[in-house]
Amino acid sequence: MTPERTRLTTALRELRTRTGLSLAALAERTAYSKSSWERYLNGKTMPPRQAVQDLCRLAGEPDGRLLALWEIAESEWSGRAARPAAAPAEAGPPRPSPPGDLARQDGRARSSAGRGRLAAVVVSVCALTVGGVASALLLLPHGQGGQEPPSSAPSAPGPRCRGAACEGKDPMHMVCGAGPDTLATHRTTTGARVEVRYNDQCRAGWARMWGTRVGDRLEMAAGGPTRRAEVADEVDAESYVYTDMTATRPGAVVRACFRPAAADGERECVDARVRPAATPRPPSPQ
Repeated sequence: MTPERTRLTTALRELRTRTGLSLAALAERTAYSKSSWERYLNGKTMPPRQAVQDLCRLAGEPDGRLLALWEIAESEWSGRAARPAAAPAEAGPPRPSPPGDLARQDGRARSSAGRGRLAAVVVSVCALTVGGVASALLLLPHGQGGQEPPSSAPSAPGPRCRGAACEGKDPMHMVCGAGPDTLATHRTTTGARVEVRYNDQCRAGWARMWGTRVGDRLEMAAGGPTRRAEVADEVDAESYVYTDMTATRPGAVVRACFRPAAADGERECVDARVRPAATPRPPSPQ
């Protein structure tokens, strides 16, 4: 496999591990068979774009970063990256696009979660202008590879813990990583990014970092136990690394501190206050 395919396959396998689902369970929850998932997760076959989105949904992971990895790997696999740039079209009636050309842009934005070693943090793919691919992260029509997307996507499972029951638990395994709030974002002097996250349904928060180096550490506390995470290897350094959760109530202050691997590096901290849940307004009188 190409390095691009290897990074994508590693990311998908880590994401599948976070879901805790077997291949048979993946087949039940998506439009792709057990044998298809086996090929996708072992790098035997390039997965369709929709399969990547479905796996992100089941893991409660924003799909922007994985789709960026998929776009790079697919362009190498399909040969689009090696195609010569097309000559400017002459004046006259428009010509139909060749069957292999890409046309529809999805427009989904990359957001952010997890210490699941998801592989490279790819925020933008601006260099893929060759072959008509210009600044595109999220391209390709749904259902690539002969697979049709499901008519209605199954709903993701709800959180598996709340409050004290979430203390010290993995936010992805507990499905608290689905739709959390980002309370604060901080860019460190080393270029790493730190975010403080909170899920109101779980009543718990955690911190995560990316753009890191091996040996970087992250600490997070909200008046209780300190939760920690460390970049252990190059795979971690190319992905999100996040702490376990700590029970956090609205109004509490959460502190996340980044400790660089360099011996002379200084600790950098960011504080964030958990916002109270929005109170629904009473209906206005008619």
